[in-house]
Amino acid sequence: MIRTIFNLTTVIFFIYFTTINVMGQKNTIEQQVEALLSKMTLEEKIGQMNQYNGFWDVTGPAPEGGNAGMKYDHLEQGLVGSMLNVTGVENVRKIQQLVVEKTRLGIPLIFGFDVIHGQKTIAPIPLGEAASWDLAAIEQSARVAAIEASAIGINWTFAPMLDISRDARWGRVMEGAGEDTYLGSKIAYARVKGFQGDDLSAPNTIAATAKHFAGYGFAEAGLDYNTVDVGTSTLYNVILPPFKAAVEADVKTFMNAFNILNGIPATGNSFLQRDILKGAWHFGGFVVSDWASCKEMVIHGYAADLKQAAVMAANAGSDMDMEAYAYVTHLKAAVEEGLVDISIIDDAVRRILKVKFELGLFEDPYRYCDAQREKELLYHPDHQAAVLDVAKKSIVLLKNEGNLLPLKKDQKKIAVIGALANDKNSPLGSWRLGSDDNTAISVLEGLDAFTKNYAYAKGADLIVGPAAFIHELQINETDKSGFAEAVALAKKSEVVIMVLGEHGYQSGEGRSRSQLGLPGVQQELLEAVYAVNKNIVLVLMNGRPLAIPWAAENVPAILETWQLGSQSGHAIAQTLFGDNNPSGKLPMTFPASVGQVPIYYNYHNTGRPGPEPLVFWTHYSDASRKPLYPFGFGLSYSDFHYSDLELDASNKSEVKVSVRVQNKSQVAGEEVIQLYIRDKVASVVRPIKELKGFQKQLIQAGETITVEFTLTSNELGFYDSSGKFIVEPGEFEVMVGGNSQDGLVGSFWR
Repeated sequence: MIRTIFNLTTVIFFIYFTTINVMGQKNTIEQQVEALLSKMTLEEKIGQMNQYNGFWDVTGPAPEGGNAGMKYDHLEQGLVGSMLNVTGVENVRKIQQLVVEKTRLGIPLIFGFDVIHGQKTIAPIPLGEAASWDLAAIEQSARVAAIEASAIGINWTFAPMLDISRDARWGRVMEGAGEDTYLGSKIAYARVKGFQGDDLSAPNTIAATAKHFAGYGFAEAGLDYNTVDVGTSTLYNVILPPFKAAVEADVKTFMNAFNILNGIPATGNSFLQRDILKGAWHFGGFVVSDWASCKEMVIHGYAADLKQAAVMAANAGSDMDMEAYAYVTHLKAAVEEGLVDISIIDDAVRRILKVKFELGLFEDPYRYCDAQREKELLYHPDHQAAVLDVAKKSIVLLKNEGNLLPLKKDQKKIAVIGALANDKNSPLGSWRLGSDDNTAISVLEGLDAFTKNYAYAKGADLIVGPAAFIHELQINETDKSGFAEAVALAKKSEVVIMVLGEHGYQSGEGRSRSQLGLPGVQQELLEAVYAVNKNIVLVLMNGRPLAIPWAAENVPAILETWQLGSQSGHAIAQTLFGDNNPSGKLPMTFPASVGQVPIYYNYHNTGRPGPEPLVFWTHYSDASRKPLYPFGFGLSYSDFHYSDLELDASNKSEVKVSVRVQNKSQVAGEEVIQLYIRDKVASVVRPIKELKGFQKQLIQAGETITVEFTLTSNELGFYDSSGKFIVEPGEFEVMVGGNSQDGLVGSFWR
């Protein structure tokens, strides 16, 4: 009888929220939110602010007792607003049904998941995609991920990660767009639009999350979760702009960060969450904590216990608590004791309910539970084609001495060496929780589409034992038993393709490295093969920039292929044999040694930039400061030539920049034309150059095109130490070219 009453109440509420009012106008979302909020108890409101991880097999019996039993009871009592890591239409439907039918108000759950670079069909890691500099392809990649995630019941992704980082030791560089704020901001906008589409209530879109707010990518020493200590100029000009771009793209949620900023954990930081995000930027969505980050404020030494942490986080603007049990356990008492005002609770719940309404969950709580879509859309051929397209665009040609690449399609006696060449799992990369293992096209499988004139030798294992997302990998540091076979094969071959790098699980969260060379015995293997055959094409698979000075000096051809996802082998093979002309450009600087890290192109001039005849200037005494490969660098099978840089500053509101780019080769190719500026004298010292525009253009063989840019106050201004955007008069330098080091230079006055 009680269940019947609850079901009837639920039906009444759903009819109410979707009814046309007496004036003939449908209630606005804001009106519907307020109507529902007025009927909620304090406990039910706090329940909406509580998120739990999946905890039992929903096809089996309900759990009793213990932590799982408590979570189940909370679901039935309306004390849960969201679940994460629950996937599959059957599972999502059963939990949604439990909440909609059994709770007093039947408020549907929102289901979250880390859909980082694909669900089943996997695209390149985000850092790899950033190397494409192709915003349309990046947006389409996120669209594919949203379609597949929504097909298995997910309606909220904890992506994109927008942390700018200059330290390749930090494992999570694989998850972002690299070191540059301008490029990162453009990619942030594209990824949010890809996930959310034009209509969030459509069943094939999902809410996006801008994370991690803020400063996480500046963790000291590249150590994950470590201390962050940056000045306000870096905060406003480098770290925050991609997040602001996400707000401009109407991102629905933010996730705060694990780190402290100015001594305060981000989860309890009202300056970030209330003053900037919800205040200055007028963000209308909600903020979710990172996993148990509320509880970690106690470990940081900022809160005495979990109750105080809950009070601090809620007051600071963190609206939903992920897996810390802080809000559901302590917020009711905190409100009753006057430690948290009820207006704080109401504001958080309004934001959460608003997103649920925008997703269409009140109209149909099961709109993401279509078994037919789940059956038809996963691994769809169109999705495979889309990730292959972006994978090809993400490959960066770092070196091509003597035009060794592309290989001739009738090339004989090819040796393929390296464990990664025959790996179908590692190319999927890190943070692909929804994927199926061993579903990537391997390099060997990709080569099979072009030639049978190759032989394979592993050379050496990269890892010892199993690879798992949640465990440390054991790297092979000693076993060289396969060297002899690889060397013998190389000796009798005309060309050697060596596939070396990192395992897919060597980057990602919790995977910082103190060294950036080739892991394990791979460098020794490379040198052993080189000793008998110098005709080497080095194919790098990695999730971060690597320091490979020996290879850069000695190996004639180097392809940076990152971890390219499901279609990895096809993308690599098509590039090796010339069906794909590489067009990628580095989104992060490659250091010559780990001692240069953090290294980035847009540094500030010191008072002693040098060089000077004496030692008293900014330099290393044992190495050059120059990077191995600079930001924006990438070669092509085409030969691009820049000329005729022209600047027109006659219009007070904008500056016109034009340049001619000629493809002097016989091969059509895409070039990323990059524009950098330098504000030579400013009230806040500006970097020696900053990316402020780019265009990716297809240029036919022998063709010359004119590329035009427009610089406005948006590009010429900067943030002062208080966060105010200002544009100052003075002299500006402009550089236009194919990377951050080489280009045509001009100047103008404003």
